[in-house]
Amino acid sequence: MSDHPIQGLMKTAMENIKAMVDVNTIVGDAVETPDGTVILPISRVGFGFAAGGSDFHLDTEQQYDRSGAHSSSSVPFGGGSGGGVSIHPIAFLVVGKDGVKIVPLDNNTHLFEKIIDQAPKLMDQMQQLLKNNQTNTTTTTSSSQ
Repeated sequence: MSDHPIQGLMKTAMENIKAMVDVNTIVGDAVETPDGTVILPISRVGFGFAAGGSDFHLDTEQQYDRSGAHSSSSVPFGGGSGGGVSIHPIAFLVVGKDGVKIVPLDNNTHLFEKIIDQAPKLMDQMQQLLKNNQTNTTTTTSSSQ
């Protein structure tokens, strides 16, 4: 049994979409600055695909094959396929001497994201404060005796 024409349409469309969308579309090529910082663009990618077709059944005496010759076994086929890709840059991932940082492109970043971004710095400051407080308590206790 031969392949149905819709299979060819779908295969061609999917191959073209596969060629357009790969991992480098989502996480772009790295750019290194002179100071050694590496910047990676990050994008949101969405794509859609549709295919459809129909066999047209004609009266038996009017059926023709694809070459135009009279045939009683084949029917004409009509179909189409299409797809689309949308790419929206959303952030930059910056890897530098100070660590890893995400720089969003929209100004509507949520408060929760900002808190998570600042959490490591806050923890370091709290640990330093506790160390200083313990050192001051030990020094004050030993000097008062």
